[in-house]
Amino acid sequence: MKLFGLVWANLFRKPTRTILTLLSVAIAFLLFILLRSISAAFDSGLDVSATERLVVVAKYSQIDRLPFSQKQQILSIEGVDGITHTTWFGGIYQEPKNFFAKFPVDPLSYFDLHPELTLVPSNALQRFSQERTAAVVDIGLAEEYGWSIGDVIPIISDIYLRNDGSRAWEFELVGTFSENGESQNFPLFLFHYEYFNESVAFGRDQVSNWQLRLNQPDRADEIAQLVDALFENSPDPTKTASEDEFNRQFARQLGDMGFITTMIMSAVFFTIVLLTGNTMAQALRERIPELAVLKTLGFTDQTIFLVVLGEAVLLCVVGALLGIAGGFVIGPGLSAGLSGVFGSFEVVPVTALEALVCSLVIGVVIGLAPAISAQRLTIVDALRS
Repeated sequence: MKLFGLVWANLFRKPTRTILTLLSVAIAFLLFILLRSISAAFDSGLDVSATERLVVVAKYSQIDRLPFSQKQQILSIEGVDGITHTTWFGGIYQEPKNFFAKFPVDPLSYFDLHPELTLVPSNALQRFSQERTAAVVDIGLAEEYGWSIGDVIPIISDIYLRNDGSRAWEFELVGTFSENGESQNFPLFLFHYEYFNESVAFGRDQVSNWQLRLNQPDRADEIAQLVDALFENSPDPTKTASEDEFNRQFARQLGDMGFITTMIMSAVFFTIVLLTGNTMAQALRERIPELAVLKTLGFTDQTIFLVVLGEAVLLCVVGALLGIAGGFVIGPGLSAGLSGVFGSFEVVPVTALEALVCSLVIGVVIGLAPAISAQRLTIVDALRS
């Protein structure tokens, strides 16, 4: 216990330097915790058990389209209680930086399969289903761009040409929707599929994905396999997953998230090793006379070795514990905000244990060279310096 007290006191000889170094290490391990959790969410296996909604996409690429004729075949599968579809539209509103997802949908079936979404005003769904150029948007989008009911919203398509060769599409806003009164994590702009299908120059009678509602959630895995088996030998094979898995697959199109997070963590820890190593080397140079005094008082070389090494390890472990605590504090909030993309994003104890082990290893690596130098230091040379 006395040895620990000595290590702790030595660590805070220069409080400002130590606190800044601790904060740097804490931030590094906070990033480690969050990035490892994101990577784990992306790498989690396909799990469609006990889910009420499935998403069916093209087997080899989400860019590929599926024929509209699949609808009745999917509905014929026992356990499928409802079906709707979406199609990625792309497009630009005013400026390229104004990005939001735009999908042509079947109004009645889409909102039937998504009862958690509430449309306002009360006649919005009726107008949306009856008026060809009608559109409804997430309440957050309407607030962001200052849209009101009755506004005509122009979209310049970057994918789909109209029959007349134009890329300009116009939609009349007839309603907004929200989930429990709040904007969704992934705000949407929805317009009428029939209008899209009759106006588009190519890609008619095709959809990007099917969304299925099941009346037997416990058979979700079996139904997913039945859907894929139905089109296995067709020109348009499918891959069926839960909504969470579909969202993760969509986000994976940004790149190999496992590789990206590994590279970021490697860069962060390389910087931390340099920073903390420099701090320990500087602290050793400043304390050479003190180490000589300790050896004069009877401290053995092995004890001096442990004191110096212990300082490096303690610095990294305390910083890691602060970062781990921060990860568990902000993790639930991030999970709520990112669940629409990552699905099972969660900060777990196993990740914290990995961070703690990593901090011990880094502490040993950083402290080993200064500790060996301190151990080999002779009293005469130290006092002379």
